[in-house]
Amino acid sequence: MRRCFLLVLVTMSCTSPTSVDTRPTEVSITTTTAVTTTTPRQCRLEPTESSYLHDDPAALAVALVGATAACAERVVLSADDLETQLAAAQLAAAVGGPLLPVEAVSEVRRLEPAELYVVGDVLPDAIPPDIDVVALSADEALAAAAELLGGVPILPAGTFRSTGRLVSAVNGEDAVIGGLPRPATGDDISFAAINDQGRGATWLVPYDRPDLLAPVLATAGSRDDSVLLVDPNELRNDRHLLEAVRGRPVFVAGDFDPQALSWQLPALLSAPELPGGGLLLFPGRRFVALYGNPTTAALGVLGEQGPAEAVARTLEVATGYDADGVPVIPAFELIATVASAGATADGNYSEEMSTDTLRPWIEVAAANGVYVILDLQPGRTDFLTQARLYEEFLALPHVGLALDPEWRLEPDQVHLRQIGSVEAAEINQVSEWLAALVRERNLPQKFFLLHQFRLDMIENRDQIASRPELATVIQMDGQGPLPTKYDTWNALTAGTQDLGIFWGWKNFYDEDTPRGGATAAEVLGLDPVPVYVSYQ
Repeated sequence: MRRCFLLVLVTMSCTSPTSVDTRPTEVSITTTTAVTTTTPRQCRLEPTESSYLHDDPAALAVALVGATAACAERVVLSADDLETQLAAAQLAAAVGGPLLPVEAVSEVRRLEPAELYVVGDVLPDAIPPDIDVVALSADEALAAAAELLGGVPILPAGTFRSTGRLVSAVNGEDAVIGGLPRPATGDDISFAAINDQGRGATWLVPYDRPDLLAPVLATAGSRDDSVLLVDPNELRNDRHLLEAVRGRPVFVAGDFDPQALSWQLPALLSAPELPGGGLLLFPGRRFVALYGNPTTAALGVLGEQGPAEAVARTLEVATGYDADGVPVIPAFELIATVASAGATADGNYSEEMSTDTLRPWIEVAAANGVYVILDLQPGRTDFLTQARLYEEFLALPHVGLALDPEWRLEPDQVHLRQIGSVEAAEINQVSEWLAALVRERNLPQKFFLLHQFRLDMIENRDQIASRPELATVIQMDGQGPLPTKYDTWNALTAGTQDLGIFWGWKNFYDEDTPRGGATAAEVLGLDPVPVYVSYQ
């Protein structure tokens, strides 16, 4: 079976082995690049675990071999420097045998190989005398691998030191490069995948640990599997990755955070995608929304027509917002709880919409690729209490949540006499609950919108938690002449670069000057550039 391998190499130190079997034995070493092939025994094991989390390459190699091989005709041992490990990994893939650190002699005995290839200037101890041992340099290992793989050229070992060098060890198939985004590390990293188009499993390896790549490469190569280099802190950040892993067995190997992996891996494999595709909201899309309550036109333009007509109108107002190349997704921001000027039956000065009132809008939105944001105006109650009322909808992949502090009252306050506010601690309570819902229901990232037009509307704003399950957006929703709105924008956005938030802008048809607010071009000229724009 022909196989195709691509490696991404990043200059980095690796961990040295600490446990070495020092029992002496006489070993016959030859120095030749001639590598033989024989019909292997039925030695393959299917891994019983989905993840092999180690930050030490030697420990990872032993764990992978233990999980995938009951025996082996050929075994490759490697010195512990990165250049040699990666060369040895290619040889191991070519001969169909496992790769082990030079000190793992007990594992060699368990596998009972007929041939042992030792790559690098090392001498293993206590090798049984009935095993043929071949000593190779890194260059010789690469040459041997190339010969076995059909003479495909392989870059010399010295180029492993080049940051971002893409090294190919292929056996004739075309390689597929690209898809995965470059992380913001400053390194010149070329991302690639070992790709076999539907054959075998896929192994995920951290892009920033090339020393952990070698044992995974050898394991995948001997099994006709694929390897993808991924961001170890965020598995959901590329749509090409979704295409590569869905519908196939997936294993994770390397230095991953177990807590993040526990929910990100299921999301990667099976979470429903967002409108527009993918699992993360930003970057890569911009939302343009109609705002209002579905029962009345007095609270915004969204209530001036039914759901189907609102879809068409949203597409119209979104014209021009993709001028910078960012795709636009239509959205509804539905006021789910409406601030009341007088005391309501429950005394909280807020009218909660029934789920039956909101459901037609949410269903039409789902059918038309429209995102829905449920807006809360809680009056004298708290945001979390009201958010829980709509858990049924927030458990859907295309529904997010908005908190409007203007309408969050203290016990003695009344709407339109005082402007409300909320502390970061209350916002964090809501976001913690919403993030848990994302994890527990296997959802894509969820939109979490905060309205603000005065600094005191969100107290201790710098303490707002940034959660990977949510994309937190603050929308400047003040109204009036554009110069005044720009001043408010500059005041609100100042010093927020490190808060982990995105920004939104709001246009008012009747209250802004000029009428209708800023044009699409003017909005895209703001700094930071908004990811969300709504019309009221």
